[in-house]
Amino acid sequence: MAAGGSYSIVEYFGGDSGYRCGYCKNEKGNFSHGMWSHTMTVQDYQDLIDRGWRRSGKYVYKPVMNKTCCPQYTIRCHALDFQPSKSHKKILKKVTKFLSKGEMPVGQSDGCDGLFKEIRGFLEPLASSLQRTVAMAAGIFLSGEQMDSAFGEGGYVPTLEPMKIQQAECPILPSNTEINRDTRPASAETSRDEQTSPTGPRPVPKPGVGADPSRPQCRKAKELRKERRLQKEQQRWQDESSLTGPNPAPVNLASNQPKTIEDFIADSLQDDPLHRLEVRLVPVSFEDPGFLTSYKQSAALYASYQMAVHGDSPFECDESQFKRFLCDSPLEAETSPDGPDGGYGSFHQQYWLDGYIVAVGVIDILPSCVSSVYFYYHPDFASLSLGSYSALREIAFTRQLQKQSPKLCYYYLGFYIHSCPKMRYKGQYRPSDLLCPETYVWTPIERCIPRLDISAYARLNEDTKAGDAGALKDLGRVLVLHRRTVMPYSVYARKRKGSSDEREVEQYASLVGQTSTERVLLYRP
Repeated sequence: MAAGGSYSIVEYFGGDSGYRCGYCKNEKGNFSHGMWSHTMTVQDYQDLIDRGWRRSGKYVYKPVMNKTCCPQYTIRCHALDFQPSKSHKKILKKVTKFLSKGEMPVGQSDGCDGLFKEIRGFLEPLASSLQRTVAMAAGIFLSGEQMDSAFGEGGYVPTLEPMKIQQAECPILPSNTEINRDTRPASAETSRDEQTSPTGPRPVPKPGVGADPSRPQCRKAKELRKERRLQKEQQRWQDESSLTGPNPAPVNLASNQPKTIEDFIADSLQDDPLHRLEVRLVPVSFEDPGFLTSYKQSAALYASYQMAVHGDSPFECDESQFKRFLCDSPLEAETSPDGPDGGYGSFHQQYWLDGYIVAVGVIDILPSCVSSVYFYYHPDFASLSLGSYSALREIAFTRQLQKQSPKLCYYYLGFYIHSCPKMRYKGQYRPSDLLCPETYVWTPIERCIPRLDISAYARLNEDTKAGDAGALKDLGRVLVLHRRTVMPYSVYARKRKGSSDEREVEQYASLVGQTSTERVLLYRP
């Protein structure tokens, strides 16, 4: 039983049918187990994702790893030990440059539009079958009476107006055909007085053209590198001498430390930037004023993103889809004396730029981690690599929460798909681990990649004798909810008459593990 006397309640659906894969486009290659979660505690969901489960709205699913065409491995990053890579630093600097000077990169993106979009690709068939009967269309794409019927009178929300982006000024050079041949400098072999051409003597270059005698001559890059190397060695020798001499100098450790994510974020918070970026954390609750007032704008942004990036039709990304996919959550908000100040549960991390929401990260804050669910942004800002930028900000956020809750030290990036090259970018957030699909033991990704290079599905635990420590041991102790009464499965089985459902309950219990079966209620009609 969870704190406060609440239970998690799930309804297991099984999973044998093959669906279309959102990665390799195999029409029947995607296999998963699924269950509908009516309500769930944060600790129970933490235990489930540590056994390979993930959620989409209230639907919780687990890939059939040895059967599906694109095996999906749960991945987590050690947030406290994370150091941004060279590419991560470029992204952080790119956003800082945009905020301070308004310079927008052209034709660049991080290659991961919609970070953690595997949920959508994995559940396209399910979403279609569950939601095709919904008749409401998104008000932002309708007009007149249709808007009033969809959102109520006056409920129309305009899409985000295009922002005026200040481009960096760059001098315009004339084309080759515009260059006057007679203004070219003379060759070194001919003096200025002797310059001639078939049409007569060439004019003397204007003063200032050519080498500046007051400046030193250019040096080869090789010589400059050698000189810098010698200077570094000399400085290192002086530093070592100062530490080992009779009067050793104090060591300034801060000057030798690489810049952290927090340092890069602080760089973007200048006193008078051209654009102001604010990140707000709002709980996913229609009782929260911040969430309620920004709901329409956030839904409009989601629709704009889905149509521009994923090619969805208005019906596929209307407000009902947005609510089902990114607002409906089974997680119950909880607080704890040793937990984060804002509590546990589902949240939207909104990126406000100059008064507009330009991106939203959907996250779950759990006892041991921040789990990323989905990310969407305004298509006009694709060149800023906001998908990767948001992941870096969420890692920094995890580190911030860890100061309040010591156990909360991991950042879960969803699924790592080695067989899909476009989904390998998650492995760049190091140090990180992958979850073994057979023993549910975390293994450093560096040791997993050689195995995954050989086979898309692999047992990642290197201990060949290890088994599933949380495996089902006693089916009779599985808790079920039958006719509003909580009882062990052994009692339920005696009461039930007719065909037995023991095989289905056993499959469910083996997937969620013995510990969870004794806390989570399995609904039985």
